[in-house]
Amino acid sequence: MHRLCEIFPWLGDEKIERLVAYADLLREWNAKINLISRRDTENIAMRHIIPCLAIDAVAGFLPGDDVLDIGTGGGLPGIPLAIARESTNFTLLDSIGKKIVAVNDMVSRLGMKNAKTINGRAEEVCGKFDAVVGRAVTNFASFLKYARRLLADGGKILYLKGGDCAEDIATLEKYRLHSVGKIIGIDALADKVILEVRKL
Repeated sequence: MHRLCEIFPWLGDEKIERLVAYADLLREWNAKINLISRRDTENIAMRHIIPCLAIDAVAGFLPGDDVLDIGTGGGLPGIPLAIARESTNFTLLDSIGKKIVAVNDMVSRLGMKNAKTINGRAEEVCGKFDAVVGRAVTNFASFLKYARRLLADGGKILYLKGGDCAEDIATLEKYRLHSVGKIIGIDALADKVILEVRKL
C-alpha cells in the first residue's frame, strides 16, 4: 500500500490506513462471495483502489454533495471515494443482496459516517444527485440512461472502465475522456479511462 502514500500524499496517514483496512475487508469478504476477481486479491490497491481514487481527481466533489454509486459490488468506487472525501455523502447501490450485506459490514467496520447502502435497482431510486459514479457495471448506454434520470442540474456522471470507448462515446455530443494512467502517472493503468458526462 506504499503506492497509495506515493500517489496520494494529500490523503494523510489516517485515510491511507482506512484504505488499507478496506482492502483487508474486501479480501476477507471476497473469500466468501465473489466481489472482485480472485486474481486481484493480492493487488487490490493497483487494480481497484487507485483507479477508483482517480475519479476524485476529476470529479471536484464539494462538501455536502450527494453522490450515487450505481452497481457498487464490493464498494467500488464508492468506499474509496467516501474515505477520501469525508464531507461528501455517498449512497452505494446494488441489486444483489449479498453484496450489499458485505458492503454494509465494511462501511460499519470502517466507521464511515458519510456512506449508506441501498439494496435495489437504479430505476427504483428516487431523488437527485450531484454526481453519479460507476465502474464497468453494464454497457455505458444503459448506465447513462439510469444515471441521467437521477442527476441534478449541473451534475456529472463519472464512469470508470477499461478498454475501447469508441462505441460508448459514439452517440454523445458533450463528454470528456480522462486517462487513469495519465492522472495517476502509472503506465500500467493506461488501459483504464474515466468517461465524464455533465448535465447542463
